[in-house]
Amino acid sequence: MKILGVDIGGTAIKIGLADDHGNLASFREYSYNSKLGGKHLVEKLIQFIAENPSFDRIGISTAGQVNVEDGSILYANDNIPRYTGTKLKEILEREFQVPVLVENDANAAAIGEGYFGGGKPYDDFLCLTFGTGIGGAIVLNSQIYRGYNGIAAEFGHMITHPQGNPCNCGRSGCYETYASTTALVRKAAEIDKELTNGKAIFQAIDQGDTRLEPLLDDWVTEVSLGLTSLIHIFNPSAIIIGGGIMEQEKLVDMVDKKVKELIMESYSDVQIIRAVLGNKAGVLGAASLHRN
Repeated sequence: MKILGVDIGGTAIKIGLADDHGNLASFREYSYNSKLGGKHLVEKLIQFIAENPSFDRIGISTAGQVNVEDGSILYANDNIPRYTGTKLKEILEREFQVPVLVENDANAAAIGEGYFGGGKPYDDFLCLTFGTGIGGAIVLNSQIYRGYNGIAAEFGHMITHPQGNPCNCGRSGCYETYASTTALVRKAAEIDKELTNGKAIFQAIDQGDTRLEPLLDDWVTEVSLGLTSLIHIFNPSAIIIGGGIMEQEKLVDMVDKKVKELIMESYSDVQIIRAVLGNKAGVLGAASLHRN
């Protein structure tokens, strides 16, 4: 069975053709302007999917809160304006005449890691993706825990700083306004406006820019504070952290060290693991939706 896995992010759409074993026959990344809104996204999505070879099914990983029953977008913030309410499953099934399943991007990444990556040894783990915002997923007994109405694990909107930075969700002090990659880049740009992404920040640090080291340490502390709260609540065997910035191996080590300093000793056997699938986690997770 040929499954087209699609991962819709805040700045790009990734598409891969996968088989039942997680092997990718193709993988492409397309840029689009998310600020043009949900209608533009859907138009570009249809265009990008049509450029791929024949497939039997489509799995979608997407930013925003998802109704997995009907494949619609329950809520999306201003990273993708006017995306809320989009009936993605219905639109794509009508367009391509194949079964379509839709899942929240963080849940899809966790599913991908559970089947093919760092989550394979664990029945219970948390998964967080650090990027434009912070996505979260809870895996209990090898199943996604969805909560009362299917939208559990909005870890990015834990309040870590009451009355703090304004957030796209309309509230203030959310975890992702301090610990997302966006938050790190925003701070770095105050030092050097050329530092527009995580990769550029780490290149500058590797080249000896000592101005960025305190900034990075502060950001690692913000990341670790949120993880500490989650560890104390869920007592997971492992936390998998992903997103492009977490592909920096030394960064995961820094987070692990800081978390171990902050958590209660009785929780110290928790494993902090870098996501194995990298930027393909969402695509493979989306394709894995059809394995069930």
